[in-house]
Amino acid sequence: MRLLNAGKMLFAKSGYEQTSTAAIARESGSSESQLIRYFGGKAGLLEAIFNESWTALNGIVEQYIADAKHGREAILRLLTLMIRAFNRDHDIAFLFLFEGRRMRGHSPEVVLSKGFTQFMSVVNAQIERGREDGSFRKDIDPRVLSSAMLGSAEGMVRDRIICERSGDTTHPFTDETVLAAFEAVVNGMAPQ
Repeated sequence: MRLLNAGKMLFAKSGYEQTSTAAIARESGSSESQLIRYFGGKAGLLEAIFNESWTALNGIVEQYIADAKHGREAILRLLTLMIRAFNRDHDIAFLFLFEGRRMRGHSPEVVLSKGFTQFMSVVNAQIERGREDGSFRKDIDPRVLSSAMLGSAEGMVRDRIICERSGDTTHPFTDETVLAAFEAVVNGMAPQ
């Protein structure tokens, strides 16, 4: 747990590439050999941080959308849950949005955590539900709907993080404005 917390804090503060395994071990009061033993290295630690965070969020997803009247309402609830979770933990929000889907090293592959993949399967199921119940348009590919919705939510939260890190205390990206804009985007995907 100490390695996870130290890694999360240092990756969010300095970025993945600029954070050494020695710095993580030092911050956690552990050793590099322990980091290697439990996580296989820095990439494994980052993946474990993502999985732990997504697992916590995924643990409440089903109850959060259980009584949604239709797919569009379920999507609004899901992404509201995600936006609020990002606002509560700025370090994990930074990591998800700036380090989560980047190519590492020379590999052309983007490694997605199992937790993110699970969350996206729920999002995609609710989009399909909305297409079937008439709350989402059928003339747009569901993958495009998913990308547009998640991209808008992520973009607004990312811009809030950038404003906050640059010291802009007058930025417009409050929870209320982000959620209102997100709702407008999602409602814009209803059948015309």
